[in-house]
Parts: sequence; C-alpha cells; structure tokens
Amino acid sequence: MMELAIIGLLFLGTLLALYAAGMPVAVAMGLTCLVIMVSPYGDGINYGLISTQLLFGLNSFTLLAIPFYLLLGRLMNHIGMTQRIFRFAGALVGQFRGGIAQVNVLASMIFSGMSGLALADAAGLGRVEYRAMRDHGYDKGISLGVSGSSAIIGPIIPPSVPIIIYAVLAEESIGELFLAGIVPGLLLGLLLMALVYALVVRREYDAREPFDPEELKESFIGAAAAILTPLIIVLGILSGYFTATEAGAVSVVYVILVGIAYGELTAGGLYRELRDSAVETFSLTFIVAVAALYGLIALQLQLPTLLAEGIGAVTTDPVGALLLIVLLLLVVGTFMETIAAITILVPILLPVIELTGIDPVHFGIVMILTLMLGLLTPPFGVILFVLEKVTDASLEEVMYAVIPFYLPILVVLLLVVLFPGLATYVPGLMPG
Repeated sequence: MMELAIIGLLFLGTLLALYAAGMPVAVAMGLTCLVIMVSPYGDGINYGLISTQLLFGLNSFTLLAIPFYLLLGRLMNHIGMTQRIFRFAGALVGQFRGGIAQVNVLASMIFSGMSGLALADAAGLGRVEYRAMRDHGYDKGISLGVSGSSAIIGPIIPPSVPIIIYAVLAEESIGELFLAGIVPGLLLGLLLMALVYALVVRREYDAREPFDPEELKESFIGAAAAILTPLIIVLGILSGYFTATEAGAVSVVYVILVGIAYGELTAGGLYRELRDSAVETFSLTFIVAVAALYGLIALQLQLPTLLAEGIGAVTTDPVGALLLIVLLLLVVGTFMETIAAITILVPILLPVIELTGIDPVHFGIVMILTLMLGLLTPPFGVILFVLEKVTDASLEEVMYAVIPFYLPILVVLLLVVLFPGLATYVPGLMPG
C-alpha cells in the first residue's frame, strides 16, 4: 500500500497540481509523463515511445465518430431545432401539474440527441428552460435544480461524446455503449420528472398551459426532424445497417438536408460550423492522443496492478469493487471535467474491472453516470458555474438548488450498479 501511495502521489499528484494551476488537461498529462520518465521510477525520456504513442493513439476508425457527432450537434443548434423541441415538449406535457417544469426534463431528454454533452445542454437549453420556469411563477430554487439536473441526461442517452471517448480508450463498441445508455437515461428522466411533480405539489405550484391539439400537431411537425435524428442513430445501430460511426455520418448528411429544406442553413453557416467543430475535434483528439501515452506510463509503473491489489485487499466482490470505484469517481468528478476524468482514469481502472470480472460496457455507463453527478457537486461542479453564468442566480443559490435533485441521480446510479442488466440488456439485442 505504501508503494501505491508513493507512485499514486507522483503520478496523479503531479497531474492534479498542474491541472489546478490552470494548465489544459492534455498539456498537464504530457508534462506528467515527462516528469515520470525523468524520475527514479522512469527510464529517461524516450522520444520514439512518445511519438509512437501519440500517433497510434489516434489511429482508430472509432475516433471518426467524434467529428461527426460534434458537427451534428452544432448543425442541429444552428438550424433552430432547440426551440422546436422545447415548443413540442411544452405542447405535449404543459397541461399537466407542473407542466413547464416537466417540459424542462422532457426537452433535455430529446435534446440529448443533439449535443451529447452536459455542458452544451446546460448552456444552450438551460437559459431557455430557466427563464420559461421563472416566467410561469416558479422560484429560483426549483428552476435552477430542474435545469441543472436535467442537463446530465445528455451524455447518457445516445449520441454521447463521453461514451465515444470511453469506447475508444476501453476498446469497446460505441454502438453497444450507446445502446447501454438508453434505459438508464430514460429511467433518470422519469425519476427526475417524478421528483419535480412531488416538489410542485408540495410547494403548491399549478402553472399549467391549456391543452391545444392544434398546437401539439404543429409543434410535432416542426420538431419531427429533430426527434427523428436520434432514432436514425439508435435504430440504425440496432438493425445492423451501420455502425455508430457510420450513423454519425448519415445523421450529419440528414441534418444538412433538413437545414437546406428549412432554408436556415447557408453555405457560409455550414462553413462556420465545419470550422468550429474541427477546432473542437482537434482539442478532444489531442487529449485522447496524450491519454494513450499517459496510459502506457501508468502500465509501466504497474499502477493499475497496484490499484487492483489495493481494491482486492478490501473486497473481491464485483459489486463491492464497483462501489469503491464509484466513490473514487464521485471525488474526481467534483473537480475535474468529464472528458478529462475519463481519459485519465480509464487506462488505470480497466485492469481493475477486468480482474474483478465487471463487464466493461456496464462499467462505462456507471462511470459516466457517476461523473455526471460530479458535474453538479460543489465546490467545483462545472454545471454549477454554467448555470451561474446563464441565469440571474448566484453560485451559492445554484449549489443549494441542486441538492434535492441528487436523490434520483443516486437512485439510478445504485440501481445500475446492482442490476447490470439495466445497461447490458439493450446492447444484447444487437445483431451478432
């Protein structure tokens, strides 16, 4: 245990110190690797090893999914699908008790197929959702809580950028992991809606919109193209017509055609979205490339083996081991962005889950669910800061507002840990 503590302090402590100093995560990981190489535990700087790992860390067909899904989200936002989805969700459930609050959750569930990133949901849809609830008489607390908690559904229901990153690093199927997120994502949405209803009844809110069949029809027609996008992805993967990467390409072509048909996508607009998504893609893939080197250094230090032995000394039960890892991820998720946490921890934790017999697909969903909770957890939960920026609330108000919404997230996380079938059943339906 002493050796694990020393190596862990050198390996993770250096990284966290650099990260806390404000360095980008990829640069912090790269410098940590150099520090390890020149330390007593390393063999000196090996330029051949560095260049090889950076090159082959990106030599993956699976990584092609990243630019496709990033571009897909940007294009769908560009042509106004966010507003169409929110309008349809309002027409669908706005007539029920606490309807506008339920619209918040429902819109986030549908919007998850557009961005795949919790921060994109909180920043893009959060402002709209928060203002709509405030306009209907809801207090700051419930408006902030619903807007923040519903945003974390995005990276769980496909498509999801964190899932793609995990799949690449874990060498698992993106399609299986996309499908594995469906049931936990829907379950989380339903439990959030149940909590919202309980809070609305308790606080005696009754802001309803009269049901208008004509508005429901018109809003559905307007939102149909947006709703169809994630269905194309999921059904295409399930049917075996294309892989998750190919589904991203098909969806991009589909959305471009829809944008042209809407008259809202010009050549200039398409160029800007291509340019901006290329910048985002470079940022993410650079992190993945450095993570390949970081993971190799971890293996050379035998850190995964030491960690596995440490967990094995406490418990050999898969559920017990998974709960210990969840506790670690909860701590990490409070101060580290999701993509960074995944790229750093997956190479270290994979040998542990293999040793304890945990399904990698099941673990991927557990990991992302846990890190999503970290985004809402003080003192450094990123969504808390996003909500502070896009609303008129203080950071303290945001922190207090999200506390009741930890309950459904923790319930879903515990259920997925205890019942792996919630994550693995749908992927089992894939052909072959």
